[in-house]
Amino acid sequence: MENQIIANPEHIKRAYYGIAGLYTLSASLIWGVNTLFLLDAGLSIFQVFFVNALFSAGMTFFEFPTGILADTGGRRISFLLSTLILSAGTLGYVFGARMAENVLALSVASVIMGLGFTFYSGAVEAWVVDALKSAKYNGSLDQVFARGNFISGAAMLVGTVGGGVLGDINLSIPYLVRAGLLILLFVLAYFTMHDIGFQPRAITLSAIPQEMKSIAQTSLQYGWNKPGLRLLMLVNFIQTGYLIWGFYAWPPYFLDLLGRDAVWVSGVVAALISLATMFGNATAEWLTRFCTKRTTLLLWAGGVFTLAIIGVGLVRSFWPAVILLLVSMAAMGVNTPVRQVFLHKMIPSEQRAAIISFDSLIGNGGGILGQTGLGYIAQTGSIAFGYVFGGIATALVLPLLFILRQRSEPADLLGEDARS
Repeated sequence: MENQIIANPEHIKRAYYGIAGLYTLSASLIWGVNTLFLLDAGLSIFQVFFVNALFSAGMTFFEFPTGILADTGGRRISFLLSTLILSAGTLGYVFGARMAENVLALSVASVIMGLGFTFYSGAVEAWVVDALKSAKYNGSLDQVFARGNFISGAAMLVGTVGGGVLGDINLSIPYLVRAGLLILLFVLAYFTMHDIGFQPRAITLSAIPQEMKSIAQTSLQYGWNKPGLRLLMLVNFIQTGYLIWGFYAWPPYFLDLLGRDAVWVSGVVAALISLATMFGNATAEWLTRFCTKRTTLLLWAGGVFTLAIIGVGLVRSFWPAVILLLVSMAAMGVNTPVRQVFLHKMIPSEQRAAIISFDSLIGNGGGILGQTGLGYIAQTGSIAFGYVFGGIATALVLPLLFILRQRSEPADLLGEDARS
């Protein structure tokens, strides 16, 4: 009876929305204050992005080993481990900031959090796609992912405002609350997230190196060696290369433009980013009814994203910079669910988790390069110049998307009833 309930498409979707929402709520509590927390701990702007880059490096290094667990032990156990490890890494941030060698301590905590996120990346998406397929769901995956992103945006709205308010009291409080929410999420996922449409298999420790080799070969054969997937991954590399840096660069930049040292302002701006992302998610669902190809949406979103980012660095005034940042995030809100479904529709179910993890690995590689490179530019030049330089770099996705469009991949088509 329990399996029948779990296999119900509506139950699966509700579980997915609940997990995605609570996960984003816990994560977003520190998004508006993370850079300010690290600067308050005594780090320079370059050290801030170096520590953040180690988070991306941890995600890159552990992506394959944790992908093995998702593809063998199951998506459920992978996600449950993610919540526990992230909770530990979050607490490590709080205690690490108080140590004498805080750069080293925070670097270790960042790597731990990177490990935690690799257990998450791809696992939930692969779980919901396979579970809905097994439950014979005939609806639109575009709508499921768009609504999931919309719910995550709403959770981000609550989390960022709450994190800003809590951070105004003490910058450590959002981290402590986040750790507690992750434990609550562990309980929720334990009772609602079960591997449906996927058969776990046992693996021994000695078999892991061979399994890693097999996953690498699978990722190359079914992912990187497929021209369409390779183009999508390169787009991810470039956009993520800027996006992680840009998201954590705006709090000190905007407070400098405002001329006020008010942490709550960062929470409000982060909440506005949530609303902009939600607007983009909702618009994506609506726009899919009027376009014949996903690349149409990706090209428009990519172009707006690039122009808005460059504008953030050029305007040198608080409100215009905020508005342009919101435009860029709305464009990314359109891009994300469209790209997610495009990717999933080109991946065989058996290799889904491995290739999604590989795509995440590629994005994290861009994040490492972007955070260290743009962090150095921000240290030696200015954060404003980092936005201009990073925005120009994101323009490289446009020719890649044009090439992808010319390939006429079946997954590019949105539906026979769509209009161009």
